Amino acid sequence: MKRALISVSDKTGIVEFAKGLRALGWEVIATGGTMKLLLDSGVEVINISDVTGFPEICDGRVKTLHPKVHGGLLARRDDPSHRAALEENGIEWIDMVCVNLYPFRQTIAKEGVTIEEAIENIDIGGPSMLRSAAKNWADVTVLCDPADYARVLEEIGRGGDTQKQTRLELSAKAYTHTAQYDAMIATYMRRQAGLNEKLFLEFDRVQPLRYGENPHQSADFYRETGVTLPFSLATARQLHGKELSYNNIQDANAALQIVREFDEPFCVGLKHMNPCGAATGRDVVEAWTKAYEADKVSIFGGIVAVNRPLTREAAELMKPIFLEIIMAPKFEEGALEVLTKKKNLRLVEVDMTHSDAVQRQYVSVTGGLLVQNLDTTTKRVEAGMCVTAKRPTDAELADLNFGWRIVKHVKSNAIVAVKEGRTLGVGAGQMNRIGSAEIALKQARAAGFAEGVVLASDGFFPFDDCVTLAAEYGVTAIVQPGGSVRDEDSIRKADELGIAMSFTGERHFKH
Repeated sequence: MKRALISVSDKTGIVEFAKGLRALGWEVIATGGTMKLLLDSGVEVINISDVTGFPEICDGRVKTLHPKVHGGLLARRDDPSHRAALEENGIEWIDMVCVNLYPFRQTIAKEGVTIEEAIENIDIGGPSMLRSAAKNWADVTVLCDPADYARVLEEIGRGGDTQKQTRLELSAKAYTHTAQYDAMIATYMRRQAGLNEKLFLEFDRVQPLRYGENPHQSADFYRETGVTLPFSLATARQLHGKELSYNNIQDANAALQIVREFDEPFCVGLKHMNPCGAATGRDVVEAWTKAYEADKVSIFGGIVAVNRPLTREAAELMKPIFLEIIMAPKFEEGALEVLTKKKNLRLVEVDMTHSDAVQRQYVSVTGGLLVQNLDTTTKRVEAGMCVTAKRPTDAELADLNFGWRIVKHVKSNAIVAVKEGRTLGVGAGQMNRIGSAEIALKQARAAGFAEGVVLASDGFFPFDDCVTLAAEYGVTAIVQPGGSVRDEDSIRKADELGIAMSFTGERHFKH
């Protein structure tokens, strides 16, 4: 008679599974709480202590760490010496292990959890049994996921045992389970000990992608395991349209990082990870209108994100424009009715709840990985930050704040020209700052704004040429980090030209 050893923390479906095994003629061995549940449910069960001849001790810490368990799991059926060893020592075969582990992840996720509580939720016997059974997969079936119970029962019912390929797949799954579990524990314990020379990451595949940045590159999209964050494509819900591509995901992620800067109604249009139009408004309709009018050319084929539920009125305005993606915290029924008529337009609902949680950013380089805290804080531009004789007006100060929140999300070197709560020009990714300034200011002039424009720069001015150029285009106020050895040259030039300039003391490079 074949025997299964069952010891589970997650008891989903375990009673039905054990009953199924018994109906197929298997004996069931169980431990502790699992045994009690099965007995109470009318399942005939053998106590693990009756198998080992040794009681559970140390509050259940020691119950399955015994030769009569691991010998029964690890002995090879095709090796005469193994068979003889089991017979000589009175050990019976164990043909299946069904184990899932103490809820360590859920324990450490609880607010205020102590290290003592965490340690008590580190499973020892469970991973040992999984590894023993998984090693001997040629003869032993190993289960760690309730989703596999039905498949296993069906195969045993059909052929008397599981198929060899199934056992191999379940073995790989068990090793994955224990590897994830050990990595999680190691990460927690290393954090408690203040160690950081090793980094363990765990991600689950969301979907394979058609290709990467270019058609000849393969790609997949992964979600960080056990992590739920706002403003994230990894946990967003796509309501309509084609599957997201590699470039879609990159661009959409960049758009969401801009949206998170704003509490007031806001809209951003984005292309190639840079904003091409952004604006605040009284509502989503006004924000969209201002953002679209900021650059009607570049938005073609772009991505749009808003931080308010998308209304039918806003959807009607967006519908005539060719867009790849529209993102919002919610789509009203009327908006869906309008936009789902465009077959390929991707509509994505994203959690836009603001959070103070520190987020980590991972960037791969050849043979390595860069890790940093995500740049989620932005200083407010205050009147006291002004370093020039001319002070910014209240309206200019509002625009400086708007520009400062936008420019941090533009590829360096970055310059943004702003007026009345919207971008007029965006200079991105130039090899010198004056080049970015020229692009932004020419766009602003082309939009018909010759006076009262403010300028935001992600880094300091190494020379006074940007101030000189700004004056030629009617700029009245500038915000920049400051910190150049030649700051005084820029301040002097701004005073000479009657421009207000503020230093935030905070740089926002984006490479």
